[in-house]
Amino acid sequence: MRRILTGAVVVTALLFAATAAAQDSAQGPRKKRVAILDFDYGTVRSHVAGLFGSDIDVGKGISDLLVKHLVQDGTYSVIERKMLDKILAEQNFSNSDRANPMSAAQIGKILGVDAIIVGSITQFGGEDEKKQVGGGGGGWGGFGIGGIKRTKSKAIVTVDARVIDIDTAEILAVADGKGESKREGTSLVGGGAGRGGWGVGGADFSSSGFQETIIGEAVKAAVEQMSKGLIASNEKLKVRTIMVEGMVAAVDAGMVILNVGSKAGLKVGDQLSVERVGREIKDPATGQVIRRMTSKIGVIEVTDVDATSAMCKVVSGAGFLVKDLAKTVTQ
Repeated sequence: MRRILTGAVVVTALLFAATAAAQDSAQGPRKKRVAILDFDYGTVRSHVAGLFGSDIDVGKGISDLLVKHLVQDGTYSVIERKMLDKILAEQNFSNSDRANPMSAAQIGKILGVDAIIVGSITQFGGEDEKKQVGGGGGGWGGFGIGGIKRTKSKAIVTVDARVIDIDTAEILAVADGKGESKREGTSLVGGGAGRGGWGVGGADFSSSGFQETIIGEAVKAAVEQMSKGLIASNEKLKVRTIMVEGMVAAVDAGMVILNVGSKAGLKVGDQLSVERVGREIKDPATGQVIRRMTSKIGVIEVTDVDATSAMCKVVSGAGFLVKDLAKTVTQ
């Protein structure tokens, strides 16, 4: 397996926190956040190419459909596709890493999620059953010798998903789904409202045109069953709590600029407590600082953020100074 994170990026990943602000305790616990990687479809790639006439990324189609189901259910908070694609591109994430727990865990740390979902498509296709009807000039209204042929097409789709702990790469839960559909007189990709469900390189499995096809019906049934299993596994996931710490780098025109940004887990809307160090307690044996005695100066809120810095407005307090500590607990 190719290493995704190396050197300083590993340190950044370990410090990366969740991408949402801490919830007020009165609002109760927040939803558990997950990211869903495109499903691996290597074992069925040849079947997919034969079915659609080209190599369609059915793994992305399955992933997008699963996202839709989980968002509609509301049990989980799901990371949006654009954010996920951006991180994957920055980390040169390979399609071969889609189902790898270690790779998924590393990506999950950068995204700041509680868990990451990976999966595989183990069956995607069908079986055509041709039956000879009539013959010998007999029944079916004299169709003549040989009669007519009627084709019954059957589509079968099997998928499985694994929920990965991003700290240990442990598999926390599994879920699978199997969908079948059959119909007479049409192909697996026929019977819908047109081709609109797929194109070169990608697939929109949520489109009505695709879901009305035989293979589309099987996909829909398989993903629905799998999503129910993932929703039922909600209690196996734990909410991660990570403290993000930084320092005031500048105070300008009433705005407070911090020396930490999105790489440390901050996003617009996050609030941080600003504290001033009054005294440092050192280990008498080593001389290392073992505790800092601080007093709270106020609260600031992030209004703009880049990779290594954050611009914040003052929510409460005054007299902020360079080198004041800023910290927050994000869940």
